[in-house]
Amino acid sequence: MKYLLKRAGFMAFTVFAVCALTFFLMNVIPGGTAELILKHTLVGLEESATEEQLIQISSKYNLDDPLYLQFFRWVKEAVVRRDIGTSYVFKKPVIYLLALRLPATIQLAGASMALAVIIGVSLGVYSALRENRISDHVLRVVTLFGVSMPGFWVALLLILVFSLKLKLVPVAGYGSLENLLLPASALSLHSTAAIMRVTRTSMLETLGQDYIRFAKAKGLPVWKIISRHALKNAMLPVITVIGFQMGSLLGGAVVIEKIFAWPGIGSLLMDSISARDLPMVQGCVLAIVTMFLLVNFLVDILYTHLDPRIRYG
Repeated sequence: MKYLLKRAGFMAFTVFAVCALTFFLMNVIPGGTAELILKHTLVGLEESATEEQLIQISSKYNLDDPLYLQFFRWVKEAVVRRDIGTSYVFKKPVIYLLALRLPATIQLAGASMALAVIIGVSLGVYSALRENRISDHVLRVVTLFGVSMPGFWVALLLILVFSLKLKLVPVAGYGSLENLLLPASALSLHSTAAIMRVTRTSMLETLGQDYIRFAKAKGLPVWKIISRHALKNAMLPVITVIGFQMGSLLGGAVVIEKIFAWPGIGSLLMDSISARDLPMVQGCVLAIVTMFLLVNFLVDILYTHLDPRIRYG
């Protein structure tokens, strides 16, 4: 319980710090917030806003108050009333808009993580069993490229090959498995490479243990040694990487969602930053950071369950 409370306190502090940093950074960007609100409120406004209009907007949203007072007022509303504001652009509660976009982001991140785990763990085990052979060297080179290549470049390359040249899948969209294939593949590449590298290293270390040699001496089949003995112990560091990568996928989907017109929180965040929709930006950042921390919190709990040395060490 002490460990869980410590982790929960760390999560709360991290969320507060990130929200504070986002709030102050968005408010120091050149251009008045009142002018932007007025621009989105009065559609078709061609002339500059009048001084009277700016005063009315500033008074309505308390924009004349110091930034720290505006931020703590936002925190109070979020904690007490569970209200994180209303979008300046969409004129709807931020929570409502996040609830609409969240399933798409979870779907994309979940599919990407499933691909990364299945392919990464499988190739990592295979590479460890074929240590220092040609296939092992090839996989290590491929892994190096997978870790190094930016996700947006991979996304554009996949669109060029599979959509524009081969015409196998649509360029963008949402709602079908075909629409999910390219963004999930582009988003999962870096995680697949990272999981594969850790799996290979951990498997090599595990396969060198005495109990593995004893199992081989007993004449157990290789598949049984791998599945029942080696893989279980080798997965401990892999689980940590999987948790970190899952959190990264939730945040890293921002650019991928924008490229493939995927209606998730990431694309909503990009549009909100462009429009300087402060409440929406705050809500998106809060959602992404919270999901990232929750995933890592669950992984920490699972890790302590699998490895008692952390609990009692």
